[in-house]
Amino acid sequence: MAHVPREAFVPEEARADAYADAALALSHGQTISQPYIVALICQALELRGDEHVLDVGTGSGYQAAVLAELARDVVSIERIPELAAQAREKLAAAGYDVEVLVGDGARGVPERAPFDAIAVAASAHELPEPLYEQLVTGGLLVLPIEDSLLAVKRTEAGARARFLSLARFVPLRPGLPDD
Repeated sequence: MAHVPREAFVPEEARADAYADAALALSHGQTISQPYIVALICQALELRGDEHVLDVGTGSGYQAAVLAELARDVVSIERIPELAAQAREKLAAAGYDVEVLVGDGARGVPERAPFDAIAVAASAHELPEPLYEQLVTGGLLVLPIEDSLLAVKRTEAGARARFLSLARFVPLRPGLPDD
């Protein structure tokens, strides 16, 4: 995380608070997660450097940049086209080669699956089956369900969840804004 310039991923008016351990507001009612939560998500994914990772809820691109420091490649999906375009620009300007797609994050990116790890930056009511199905066996999916951040491992016997922390996230909304 020390390599990622968080100030490059926050709105201009929030730059003074870029390194505060707090979520910061983005446009379209979205947020950039607090650094502690991004670190917790990345740690829980147990990345070693050779993984193919899906980042759901690109937002500003900050979490995708941190994941890019830890994995072989990162695909990120954002439902709001304007945020996706801004994140692409910010990631490229900071030197990160992350593919940012516009789409329904709850559906994942089946054409790029399977993923070794999936990080979700929006709260679901239950485990999104399409995301779980896009994991390799042994892969990890870290996401908030309601107000609990969970690490879910795909095993031969089924999903195995582990509680990480209480957390508040914007909701995971299926579809695109105009749907």
